[in-house]
Amino acid sequence: MRKFYFVLPILALTLLTACASDSTDDAAKNEGVSNTENSENNQADDIYSLENDGVDEAAFTEAVNQFPTEVPERVITTSVPLTEMLHLLDVTPVGVPTSTNPIPADFDTIQRIGSPMQPDLEVVTNLEPDLILGAESLRSTLDKSLEGIDLQTAYLPTDSFDDLKLSFKALGTYFDKKDEMNKVLSGLLDKENELVEQAKGKELPSVMLMIGTADSFMVMSEGSYLGSLVHKLGADNIATSVLKVSDTYSPINMEDVVAADPDIIFVLASGDHGASEDMFEKEVQSNTTWTKLSAYKNDKIQILDYNIFGVTSISNAEQALTQIATYFYE
Repeated sequence: MRKFYFVLPILALTLLTACASDSTDDAAKNEGVSNTENSENNQADDIYSLENDGVDEAAFTEAVNQFPTEVPERVITTSVPLTEMLHLLDVTPVGVPTSTNPIPADFDTIQRIGSPMQPDLEVVTNLEPDLILGAESLRSTLDKSLEGIDLQTAYLPTDSFDDLKLSFKALGTYFDKKDEMNKVLSGLLDKENELVEQAKGKELPSVMLMIGTADSFMVMSEGSYLGSLVHKLGADNIATSVLKVSDTYSPINMEDVVAADPDIIFVLASGDHGASEDMFEKEVQSNTTWTKLSAYKNDKIQILDYNIFGVTSISNAEQALTQIATYFYE
């Protein structure tokens, strides 16, 4: 009997040790599988597709939910970027904004309703719209203008590259224009994937963004459309990282700019919208501090076309991303 009880604990210990060893091996295998899956998932997350388009789902749902249950037949848009989106989706509004920025030529015969900030209320009411579609940035201004008029409104963001994707997806989904929507979104997502791949292993430059007004220049943060393009490509905008500006447009402090010494300076200039390229050249001549910057010495001051980079446009977004990328990857 003594012999039996002596052997039993040894057998039990052996079995427990074997089980523990098997469990450890299984755990290691499972961990290996899990790490592989996580790695594959992370790589998949880096690739944009129609299923993984980078659009904030909560914001998208909120945007779609503000629309009336019954899809309207008579839509007025007070926003040029949203007018362009409706055109791409083959949705024809009954009224479009009056603007110096281009409206799709197919809409030339459509009634103009006045400026995006202050539409002509008589024209608006005469058109008897079921829905007024405006830019989120002008919500408070338009709501005040439309006060006292019983009209359904919806507002979508249009300030950044990601705003354009979100709003286009919201409109395409709401108006059930999936084919038209997916065609445009696929092009944008393919371009994003291409540029992400192109950036791998490269050290991106530091950048300063400027916009000219009638009498001065200002620095632009990531809150601007151009800033959103630079951010999308992963470059360092010194307005955010060094200058710590909080507004979309801020006065330029040359002492801080010299200390930051950006690799590239982008100047958004247009004779139709304030400053021109000539004005920037005069600015440099009147303030020799500009000549101390590496961007100036290395001929890395780029003048950008306002029509491409100053106006949010989903039609021009691919071109804008591509052109900015050429300055980063050359």
